[in-house]
Amino acid sequence: MIVPVILAGGSGTRLWPLSRQSYPKQFLYLVDQQYTMLQLTLKRLENLSQKVLPPIIVCNEDHRFIVAEQLRQIDITHASIILEPFAKNTAPAITLAALQAQELYPEQNVSLLVLSADHYIADISAFQHSILLAEQQAQLEKMVVFGVKPTEPHTGYGYIQLGEQIKEKSTYKLDKFVEKPDLQTAGHYVSSQNYLWNSGMFMFQTPLFIQELKCHQADIYESCLSAWQAKTKDLDFIRIGLQEFQQCPENSIDYAIMENTAQGVVVCLDVGWNDLGSWSSLWQSNQKD
Repeated sequence: MIVPVILAGGSGTRLWPLSRQSYPKQFLYLVDQQYTMLQLTLKRLENLSQKVLPPIIVCNEDHRFIVAEQLRQIDITHASIILEPFAKNTAPAITLAALQAQELYPEQNVSLLVLSADHYIADISAFQHSILLAEQQAQLEKMVVFGVKPTEPHTGYGYIQLGEQIKEKSTYKLDKFVEKPDLQTAGHYVSSQNYLWNSGMFMFQTPLFIQELKCHQADIYESCLSAWQAKTKDLDFIRIGLQEFQQCPENSIDYAIMENTAQGVVVCLDVGWNDLGSWSSLWQSNQKD
């Protein structure tokens, strides 16, 4: 079974003044008049409902009522909403979600599907197919990252170098992560057809994620575990220990785990993906008159 982990804590500063600190882009109707970016992220999983368990949302404490209301609007009533008192990047956020999944499903090795709440995806059917491919690899105890087929030499994304192909045409061993390149290097990556954009979406089983985190970033695990053990319930929200979480190092899952793991696998996405990180990307993804 799959547990969606939705990272909804971004500030969306590059889309100011539409996106503001009090109401960032993931809660706005950017590419759809009926659903917000957060709602679209969850709606994409509806056809997989037999395999998908209630989602875990990790968000900023200040946005808790926005999240709860937007979930209510699309009839999601059993979500876990974890409140971060301050942002510590993706590795701690995912760790908190993993601890919740471990608590909810202690007898099951569920697969965590980590998604950002501000991504645009045009081809939903192809995306769902990729999720099922990734789940197969997660069940084989692999750490899966979704890599996006580049459409241009882009200097705003990190890249993933592909290793050996695995069975499926769109599944590869993870060779290495590459930082955001200059334009010439990005052009070389794209023409080589051996590099993908790093989408920031992942899938892995809970025990393997925690095992890899303990191995490569034990300080993050210990801080998050202490914060989790000090948690309290407030209405429908989970508040973690403030002082304990304050001690947690800031780090992304890419640096903390994916660059270090020997279990990395890449599933290639060709689904019309965009992270809507800027006005130019929003223009690309929207209909034009």
